[in-house]
Amino acid sequence: MTQWWQQAVVYQIYPRSFQDSNGDGIGDLPGIISRLDYLQDLGVDALWLSPVYRSPGVDNGYDISDYEAIDPQFGTMADMRRLIQAAKARHIKIVMDLVVNHTSDQHPWFQAAARSRADPHRDWYIWRDPVDGHEPNDLRSTFSGSAWAWSAATGQYYLHLFGRQQPDLNWANPVLRQAIYRMMNFWLDEGIGGFRLDVIDLIGKDPDAGITANGPHLHDYLREMNAATFGRFPVMTVGETWGATPAIAQQFSDPAHHELSMVFQFEAMQLDQVPGQSKWVTRPLDHQALRDVLCKWQTELDYHHGWNALFWNNHDLPRIVSRWGDDGRYRVRSAKMLAILLHLLRGTPYIYQGEELGMTNAPIERIEQVQDIESRNAYAEQVAAGVAPATMLAAINRMGRDNARTPMQWTAGPQAGFTAGTPWLPVNANHRQINAAAAQADQDSVLATYRQLVALRHTHPLVVWGEFAPLTTVPGVMAYTRTYQGETWLIVANLTGTAQSFTSPAHLDAVIISNMTAPTTLSSLQLAPYQAFVAKVTGERDLNTHRRES
Repeated sequence: MTQWWQQAVVYQIYPRSFQDSNGDGIGDLPGIISRLDYLQDLGVDALWLSPVYRSPGVDNGYDISDYEAIDPQFGTMADMRRLIQAAKARHIKIVMDLVVNHTSDQHPWFQAAARSRADPHRDWYIWRDPVDGHEPNDLRSTFSGSAWAWSAATGQYYLHLFGRQQPDLNWANPVLRQAIYRMMNFWLDEGIGGFRLDVIDLIGKDPDAGITANGPHLHDYLREMNAATFGRFPVMTVGETWGATPAIAQQFSDPAHHELSMVFQFEAMQLDQVPGQSKWVTRPLDHQALRDVLCKWQTELDYHHGWNALFWNNHDLPRIVSRWGDDGRYRVRSAKMLAILLHLLRGTPYIYQGEELGMTNAPIERIEQVQDIESRNAYAEQVAAGVAPATMLAAINRMGRDNARTPMQWTAGPQAGFTAGTPWLPVNANHRQINAAAAQADQDSVLATYRQLVALRHTHPLVVWGEFAPLTTVPGVMAYTRTYQGETWLIVANLTGTAQSFTSPAHLDAVIISNMTAPTTLSSLQLAPYQAFVAKVTGERDLNTHRRES
């Protein structure tokens, strides 16, 4: 049975940075409503909103203090309902970002739990006694330091795998689980199109055994959640799963398992990080490794009994054109190459706001310019340990989350058309050249390529359902075919900033999309830096000799 989200393209909005409607420098729900025509023109089918619930904002909304209220900085519940209806009128669904691994320490549940060991909410969180006067064990927070915080009021530590203001919920408690399901049904009844489930692979944790991701009861909880909530609705669910393998992703997404629609997996997105080190310690991207990982996820995940999410960017990752493309001389070409390569793979593609414009990282010079809690904490910890401040600033410029969060670049005018006030995070100075207004007027823009790619998915079943087969190439080139009902498309992408050779005996019938002048023959090509194209081909017998073992 096919599902709408298999044929969809999803667009992620980071509400604080998308469009401000009232001049306070913070994006909001009315601002999103005002830009729905732009999103409809792009052709996307669903909008994933980063959290807009009431929150103290320590982690920009991923610390929720009231799941059933809209934070005033974003608007009101009436605004949320207007957004859902206005999007629906344009055949666009709203997917809510939901954090159920932890809450804010300002949530009434935690406030009650922290007051007394006897409170009914106490066991909704994870508490442990000191061990030899110290933390219960050596679990670390993603945001630096111990994952245990001392609560003097009750003489115990509580677990926080992220900020100390983000205490972890105890999913082993069935009463807590039922409260979560009631809240999810509240939103489903409002007519949303699904959920993006933040760090969902952590809810089955066993902290005493040192297990955080993929714990022993994770899939039990997800099956129960499915049955109690979204399994009764024609909605999309996507889980954030940093530790997923293809086999684990199959468990999550096989419809017979009644868990999730698909997952985000991050194996490819960690290839430029040094194994065993923090995200701040990076290395040059190995293009052959990237090619191999992308092919692995195309071949080892059974797309007839499971599904994958395709992405380069999100609110936690640096801009892909700055990371693995060339945001200088070849910005437009490399941004298009990365788009073509990704959108022709099997799975549901996600576009992060500004990606379709080729937006870039926004370097900073001083730690005072950084807003992100993860980057600030890492800087303080590493500098205290002896790392040079300049080294950490360079790492933040490469990998910091603020790179993705600078305001959307709508125009070349003041504050990029994002706000009439002072933006919460400075606008990238290159908005004078890189902006939506300029892209809309340019038939050869990155935006034009994204429109083409979205349209191809909607008009050619091959893009959704076609079988995938990788081709043998030189290390800097990724080439593969998609085949459906007797038709074959060839996708070729030079991943590098240098010329690369590509040879194939297949016959070129027609170029479908490219980021440069289309090739006229495929017998022997010298690919320009970051060149990419998609072509309909014949000569399947010859092409098979070039397919490599998957």
